[in-house]
Amino acid sequence: MSTIKQVAQEAGVSVATVSRVLNSNGYVNEETRKKVLQTIEKLNYKPNAVARSLFKKQSKTIALIVPNISNPFFPEVARAIEDVMSGKEYTLILCNSDDKEEKEQHYFEMMKQKYVDGVIIATSTVRPKYIEKSGIPIVAVDRFINEDIPYVSVNNTAGAIQAVRYLKSTGCKKIAHIRGPEYIHNSEERYQGYLKEVQGEGWFHPELIVNGNFESETTIKATEKLLTKYPDIDSIFAGNDYMALSVIKAALRMGKRIPEDLSVIGFDGINLSKLTNPELTTIEQPIYDIGYKAAELLLDVIEGRPLTKIQHELDVSLYEGQTTKR
Repeated sequence: MSTIKQVAQEAGVSVATVSRVLNSNGYVNEETRKKVLQTIEKLNYKPNAVARSLFKKQSKTIALIVPNISNPFFPEVARAIEDVMSGKEYTLILCNSDDKEEKEQHYFEMMKQKYVDGVIIATSTVRPKYIEKSGIPIVAVDRFINEDIPYVSVNNTAGAIQAVRYLKSTGCKKIAHIRGPEYIHNSEERYQGYLKEVQGEGWFHPELIVNGNFESETTIKATEKLLTKYPDIDSIFAGNDYMALSVIKAALRMGKRIPEDLSVIGFDGINLSKLTNPELTTIEQPIYDIGYKAAELLLDVIEGRPLTKIQHELDVSLYEGQTTKR
């Protein structure tokens, strides 16, 4: 593998001149610049990315921190981010935090040491003050952190209201809710949307709300307990599609027919929900658009462009699958 010193010798210039050509930093006359570039091509010289990041204090890399990579929502967001960033010659690093603050702090320390240019974060455990102290450009996706950090999501409360109203419109009389963690902003918003629609109903009871923690096994166990205690539940609104699919699995184990005995509606619109049989009815987020917008915002922050808007809420829509009655 060729070195910068060999390029300089072959081109008959100093190492500093080659460095100026590579980094577009400082004056080099046009004839010399062309000669250096031709030599670089001739020797197939590849600049040392680590050395360049140390020199420039930037690495052309960005990181995406997600709480659970096994949830299909996050790989779909990552795909959109990678599409934007690869077009700008950035490399994407994917970090799985398991919703543990110590892991997230470790990632931030690593990013500072490696001069990562920016971070898109989709978790709710790391403290805002710690993020601010890191000095790294940040954009939040799907989960609100604070008013000063650019944020891309949807109106979760309105989406939840739409889900419950749809279940009512199909004749459902007793609607339960499998919610996500209380400390997660979007989970709480979806729970509040459900409450707004059911609190005035005569059949409503707080025990119709259980926590699936955005996890499959937790949701399966919670659903089994819920349906055992309240066998007359005729529908469940799950706080995301990952849990909705787990609800269906638990219900089928118990001999329930979907949707004849139990209607199920989710929230997200992940691709997997259309591959199941029956197809999941869900409140669809524009997942690709969310990731794409977050990546564009991060590039604006990295490159110092002023943001005209900090918080971006995109629209949701109802996808009528086969897990609810017509």
